[in-house]
Amino acid sequence: MFESLIGLVAIIVLFVIISRQQSRIGLIERELGALRSLVLSGVHVGPPQAKPVEPAANDSMPADAAVAAVTDIAPPSAGEAEEKPSTEAEAAEVASGPWAAGEAAPAGSAPSQPAAATAKATQKPDIETALGTRWAVWVGGIALALGGLFLIRYTIEAGIFGPGVRLSMAAMLGLVLVAVGEFIRRTGFRVPVQGVAGAYIPAILTAAGAFILFGTVYAAHGVYGFIGPALAFTLLGAIGVATIAAALVHGQALAGIGLLGAVVTPMLVASQAPNPWALFGYLAIVLAATGVIARLRDWKLLMAAAFVGTGLWTILYMTDAPGTNLPVILFINAVTLAVLAFVWLGRRGGEAEPARGFDWPSIAPGFFVGLSAMALSVDPAYAAGDALPGAALIAALVAVAFYRPLALALLHAAGLATVLVYLGIIPPTSVASDFSGGVLDVEGLPAAVADTLMLRIGIFLGLMFIGAGFWAARKFAASAQIRAASWAAWGAVAPLVILLALWFTFGNLDRDLVYAAVAALLVVVFAAGGEWIARGEEPPLQGGAAVSFAFGGAAVAALLMIYMAFGSGWTTILLGAAAIVPALATRWRAYPMLGWISVGAVIAVLGRVAFDPTIVGAEFLSTTPVFNWLLPGYGVPALAFGFAAWQLARTTNGRPRLAMEAGAALFALLTVAILVRHAMHGGVIDTGAITLAEQAIYTLIAIGAGAILVAIDMRSPSSVLRYGSLAAGVVSVAFIVIQHFVALNPLFTDESTGRILVFNLLFLAYLLPAAAAGGLGLYTRDVRPKWYAAMLALVAALLAFAYATLSVRRLFKGEFIGLWSGLGQLETYTYSALWLIIGVALLTAGVWLKSQVLRIASAALISVAVLKVFLFDMSELEGVLRALSFIGLGAVLIGIGLFYQRLLTRAAREKLRTSNS
Repeated sequence: MFESLIGLVAIIVLFVIISRQQSRIGLIERELGALRSLVLSGVHVGPPQAKPVEPAANDSMPADAAVAAVTDIAPPSAGEAEEKPSTEAEAAEVASGPWAAGEAAPAGSAPSQPAAATAKATQKPDIETALGTRWAVWVGGIALALGGLFLIRYTIEAGIFGPGVRLSMAAMLGLVLVAVGEFIRRTGFRVPVQGVAGAYIPAILTAAGAFILFGTVYAAHGVYGFIGPALAFTLLGAIGVATIAAALVHGQALAGIGLLGAVVTPMLVASQAPNPWALFGYLAIVLAATGVIARLRDWKLLMAAAFVGTGLWTILYMTDAPGTNLPVILFINAVTLAVLAFVWLGRRGGEAEPARGFDWPSIAPGFFVGLSAMALSVDPAYAAGDALPGAALIAALVAVAFYRPLALALLHAAGLATVLVYLGIIPPTSVASDFSGGVLDVEGLPAAVADTLMLRIGIFLGLMFIGAGFWAARKFAASAQIRAASWAAWGAVAPLVILLALWFTFGNLDRDLVYAAVAALLVVVFAAGGEWIARGEEPPLQGGAAVSFAFGGAAVAALLMIYMAFGSGWTTILLGAAAIVPALATRWRAYPMLGWISVGAVIAVLGRVAFDPTIVGAEFLSTTPVFNWLLPGYGVPALAFGFAAWQLARTTNGRPRLAMEAGAALFALLTVAILVRHAMHGGVIDTGAITLAEQAIYTLIAIGAGAILVAIDMRSPSSVLRYGSLAAGVVSVAFIVIQHFVALNPLFTDESTGRILVFNLLFLAYLLPAAAAGGLGLYTRDVRPKWYAAMLALVAALLAFAYATLSVRRLFKGEFIGLWSGLGQLETYTYSALWLIIGVALLTAGVWLKSQVLRIASAALISVAVLKVFLFDMSELEGVLRALSFIGLGAVLIGIGLFYQRLLTRAAREKLRTSNS
């Protein structure tokens, strides 16, 4: 196990070193190759100037060594015997640390093509240099570290020296490596060889020494027991912190090694009576020290790693020992937030807070502190006695996010923690709701959320999110819109979720005027807050994302208020009428969100009627036709949506207007359709099979809606009205084909067609739809696509044919015309004569209306009649009926031929007259 631990640590170190240096190695090699190509091409390069390098440019090098040490070499002139070093370049170099590759800009002209080819060739890695310098140094450093640790192991197994001597030798080796690394750094370590920038020997020697010292202290405690847990813990921590501090002159990679050792130290040192204060006090020191060093060098990765290590230890402790020491948990979370706010994000002297930007290392403390806050709020081990600590952590997250705007991740963590706590949904657990018992059941454990303390905490958190959210949104509305939108969003979302959860837990779900008053107050607060934020925009009153979240929150609060204060019937009516309010508001403010709030009202009403189509419940719905709850429940929203669309067309006139027009048309159709079903089923709308009469009314409604939409569109053009009219026509045709001709056809169902001779079911289901479809096709002939008018004309012809045919059968069979009752000879002959008459009528109408569709339908129907006469009448009819059938067919066909000849002759004469004139 000892060798496995060593190997694992060595692999991690090697990966860190290689990953941090590889990109810089390639950059320096390319720059030096370009310089070599300039020298070989003879291009003159002016004397170099000292150019300091930012400390963050190469975080693996010390700060005092961050200057360029490789100088440009100019070709010697004719009067010079030897090349002299540039004094300016010498002044730019410092005495310690590795070199930093600076960018050299040639002062002369661009290199020629041969020079460019040479530069391209020099960019290829030199295998000899890589093996002899970089890899030799890296592997050598790792070998030194492993060699020291293996030497300790070998002396243990061989018994060459006593334990004390062995550990003393190992400690001396570690200290010597650290001292040699420091000596080389102070004596002006510099290796101006291309391709070895990452082989920084002082840092590697220091890292090797730190590894050996870590192993020595661990062996002294864990193997031999020479020192106790307290001393071992102290020494290991000191080595880790000292290694992190040494990174100030040796780079971030060494800091990562020290941080890894410091975080792993508590796992290496075991104690019979562990002290959590000692553990988290030590972690607080390591975190603070890492924060100071990371802030000085702006090492984001190091800071994030420190936050993650501390957070993992916190969650591990809370998991293994729940509820044992609450002050310790609060202490380490407070230290984490303090280091983030005052150390890592602390402003230096005269440094202003950036207006934009996001600090991604703050994601780690936001996640772990938010997780701790949720555990303290719902875990019975903590929250059974008092849920205030969790609320205090949430408030601290919001406070730090407000104090340090770059730490926006803390705001999202606080908002999510609040929402999850008050909804009782904490992934990945499964939550079973049981409000009757006053608790939520989380994996079989009751979470302490249903008590009066959570009510008071919810009020406090809601007020905190509203105040901080809208204040910060106003502050950043002009300079940082995303930041302002985030604050405004949580300022609205968190209070609404809290109100909803408290209403479900403590309120009356049928009607609760107290919670409705709170929701009404939120409507006013959110609307006023949105207006206040809008006045802080640049330019003002633009209605950006932050304003949209505020007004969206007001809309949701209004929805909750209506649900809390009114019964189901008035809820649906008021939801529909509420769409008028934001539409009217567009007269004074052109906020884009206002139109979409009206669209939200359409969606809310749709969801409401989908949940309960009876509006007030089936048991409370009156059986009186028309004048019942269905009329205002569907009709008022239809009128309100229509008025909102009319208002939006005169103000914003965007996509919300189109959506409102569609909503108005849809609810107008639903109103008529639902009233018809209610009347035809005796006041019951959710049971009973549909009949042909009821379906005929629906078809007529759809055709009529298409005509109304076309008429409105011709007066006020709209894409919604255009496509809505097309959809209504297609739906009506689908109804006719599927229901009238097949599913509900009285030939197949043997349904009663009524006792009245003319005004019966066939008149309602076939003749009226035929007239309606034909009229709509004629009306839309020049204002809609040709296929649309042709489709309606064809369906109208088929409906007329079906009505005539079924009327003949009703004349012979009576009220019930089922197909299985057989056919008589006279009835068969009548069909032939009727179809020929209808064919001639269609031909006449097609010529008169200049409709090719009707003429084709006439030809098709006459062809069917011809086939019937020759294939059916010849075998089934006898005597005079057979003769009359053929005589009639012949006469009609000859007449049609004569008719077409006269048409062609007339057309030819008109063409000739036109050509002569």
